[in-house]
Amino acid sequence: MSSERTLRGKAAVVGVGESKYYKYGKAPEPEFVLALQAILAACKDAGIDPHDIDGFASFSDDRSSPVRLAIALGIRELRFSNMQWYGGGGGGAAAVGNAAAAVACGMAECVVVFRSLAQGQFNRFGKGPGAPPTTTGDMALQLPYGAISPGQRFAMQTRRFMHDHGVKQEALRAIALASYHHAQNNPRAVMYGRPLDAATYDASRWIVEPFHLYDCCQENDGAAAVIVVSADRARDFPHKPVYLLSAAGGSDHRFFAAAHNTPDYGTSGFTSVAKRLFEMAQVGPQDIGVLQSYENFTGCVVMSMVEHGFFPAEAANEFCTFENLIAPNGRLPTNTSGGNLAECYMHGFGLVTEAVRQVRGESPNQAPNSDLSMVIAGPMVPPVSSCIFGSEATL
Repeated sequence: MSSERTLRGKAAVVGVGESKYYKYGKAPEPEFVLALQAILAACKDAGIDPHDIDGFASFSDDRSSPVRLAIALGIRELRFSNMQWYGGGGGGAAAVGNAAAAVACGMAECVVVFRSLAQGQFNRFGKGPGAPPTTTGDMALQLPYGAISPGQRFAMQTRRFMHDHGVKQEALRAIALASYHHAQNNPRAVMYGRPLDAATYDASRWIVEPFHLYDCCQENDGAAAVIVVSADRARDFPHKPVYLLSAAGGSDHRFFAAAHNTPDYGTSGFTSVAKRLFEMAQVGPQDIGVLQSYENFTGCVVMSMVEHGFFPAEAANEFCTFENLIAPNGRLPTNTSGGNLAECYMHGFGLVTEAVRQVRGESPNQAPNSDLSMVIAGPMVPPVSSCIFGSEATL
């Protein structure tokens, strides 16, 4: 028996699907129905009977519970249910890893990984919690100084990163412009038909420096899902199988310590995660052909790319240009569906479906070298996670 402990090549994604994506508050269906629509779309894409699903994995305390989903879908037996603990959008890639582990070790045969989110029906992530009569914990140390919303908190870390390494606003702008550019070729994108140019970006209002309006992710309603099976079944489905080569999650030492006391303050939390990610995949950042990097805010993308080794921080201005980030001719096509900024903010799970489509060769903005396709999930929201998908040729 092999003593190697790895997920590399042990599981594959065989189906992807989404509900329609909506602007915040515009979904006509309840959040739970959106989850069902995405799951059924993924089943149709995989050519499977929904009754054959026997597991669910999600993240960030998704409200669509596995038991309720199993009943609604008529699942014969629920064998696996898993929630990646906390992490906000940081759990998206880890949830795929959890599903892969389940099918690899025989706990389940067919696991749906999904995220359903209707901010218009529940709380808005971009809105601060308000000021209750008494405030305890971390917020008691932040709220008196106005650090309430995610943008306000993350802006300070981003500004420190930019100061320490000489990163210019143009690097952040390039991330936004590339995402909006890609969305114009993607009919699923909420910002389809709404292009962005540099002048419009520059003229947009500050939300909190260094974030303009277009540096900030959308607030949306919708759902997305993928179907994960063991590698030995992967060829039995209609589409080209997309294998999981690695998944890693966690956080660095004291990252996100209360009251902004993280020792390495100007980071997004991926230093140790990235090392484990590439070790399991047996590849390096130079091998990745296309990247989907979670944009809660554009500065977090730059920081995440640095921490995954795509370029040193001092080279951010040179690397992060519009021309380098767009498909098909950029050095590293990034967020090729439009990402959280311009396709949909589905807590980053749309990045997973796009990464799979890239390996299949089905992206609306196809990268020429897509055998290795990577996802970075939820910078600055620990536990963070990343994953790498590969074609059969990469096994």
